[in-house]
Amino acid sequence: MNLTQDQIQELYTFTRKHFVEHYDLQTELVDHLANGIEQQWKESPTLTFREALNREFKKFGIFGFQDVISERMKAMEKKYRAIIWRYYKEYFKLPKILLILSLTVGYFYLLGLLNLEDGYNFFLGTLLIALMILFFMSFRYRKKMNSKKRKWMLEEMLFNQMGYFNLGLFPIYALKMTFLSPRLFSNDLYTLSLSLFVVCYIMLIYVMIMVIPPKAEELLSQTYPEYKMV
Repeated sequence: MNLTQDQIQELYTFTRKHFVEHYDLQTELVDHLANGIEQQWKESPTLTFREALNREFKKFGIFGFQDVISERMKAMEKKYRAIIWRYYKEYFKLPKILLILSLTVGYFYLLGLLNLEDGYNFFLGTLLIALMILFFMSFRYRKKMNSKKRKWMLEEMLFNQMGYFNLGLFPIYALKMTFLSPRLFSNDLYTLSLSLFVVCYIMLIYVMIMVIPPKAEELLSQTYPEYKMV
């Protein structure tokens, strides 16, 4: 005997009541519970749905879903990290790597047109503007996430990554107050290295806010048809 749609929805409600917040993780547990209940019905057809569910839940031990949640979260995070990393790698190999190199040379040439003080301020200003854009986009992304009825682990991981990049604002000021100074921009190799750093940093931010979120939505839509329903 198979579970009805109402019973499957009841399993989702059951996982939420037991502190499983993310819908993609809920789905993993619901599949596990459903398979266990259906197996019990094969062995004991007279069991009610609630009795079979309680028996299945007891198999998780005194801590309930907590141990399984921890294991599945690690597995899903590993899976999602691999997917995210794959999107990043697409922008750091041919032919896109040629664009990065061209932008690096262009930025290096632009710094060379400025005096040392202006070049120094332009470098810091470029990073600050990039971080401000990232901060604004992460705020919008959080607002979009909060507007949904369901939480998704992949979306939360992307938001956390945006937060990590926002923390890059502090090293910039730390650099400014320590060894980074206008006179260092007189060294072409140093300036070229900073130019490459800026271009790669901006490219990472671009991929993070413009490329990965739509791909993540596409992935979630393909894996979980319910994603488009929220």
